[in-house]
Amino acid sequence: MTNQSKDVKRAVVTGASSGIGAASARALVAAGWQVVGLARREDRLKELSDELAGAFSYRVCDVTDEASTQAAVEGILGAGPVKALVNCAGGAIGKDPVAASNLDDWRSMYELNVLGTLRITQKLLPALKEAEGTVLVISSTAGIEPYEGGGGYCAAKAAERVMARILRLELIGQPVRVIDIAPGMVHTDEFAVKRFGGDQAKAQAVYAGVPDPLTAEDVAGCVQWALDQPDTVDIDQIVVRPRAEGSYTKVYRQGS
Repeated sequence: MTNQSKDVKRAVVTGASSGIGAASARALVAAGWQVVGLARREDRLKELSDELAGAFSYRVCDVTDEASTQAAVEGILGAGPVKALVNCAGGAIGKDPVAASNLDDWRSMYELNVLGTLRITQKLLPALKEAEGTVLVISSTAGIEPYEGGGGYCAAKAAERVMARILRLELIGQPVRVIDIAPGMVHTDEFAVKRFGGDQAKAQAVYAGVPDPLTAEDVAGCVQWALDQPDTVDIDQIVVRPRAEGSYTKVYRQGS
């Protein structure tokens, strides 16, 4: 191991074009990290690069595509060591009951939330070992407590959480931390809108009456705090929800 690899604060953030990924990039840059953002939308990445100046660079990358991910990783490692991988790329599609679910929707959610996380993690793991680094996964409370209409998303997030936990066990004795952050209700610009195929009314109904749902910045604060703990301190899991949400089925809504 080189001192350069161990001491550098350089993080790769997937899903960096919006939501928790973009907020995590901002929070890490503010804390002194160099960040490489990965996402499919170059225009959004360019905007973030302009905002964060020299502390943020990017690679256009689709983590569900092998060639795209391999090219991005080669470019990243060619530019220097990596201390952390923040897996933010993910999402939900639909809220249909299991009996009426679309197989392609389930397949897409599994490809993105599970296999995309696995693909980029496998490719960067040797470099993270060299740097005494961290694999951080943004999962979801949907992977902890299933709910009606959430079959595909809950299954994917449960698989992502289990994958992170098993990786933690398999890496015992090696210099890599594995962290799982499971947010509850987070109000971002795109998550619910994408889930409901652009239906703004359905998307807004998710948050109707809920005082102060989490923001992307709230979750990003957890990411930054967990990564900035000493290398020997592993924050195995953070479950973070707004005060108004005790569980998926126990949410305070004003006026209800």
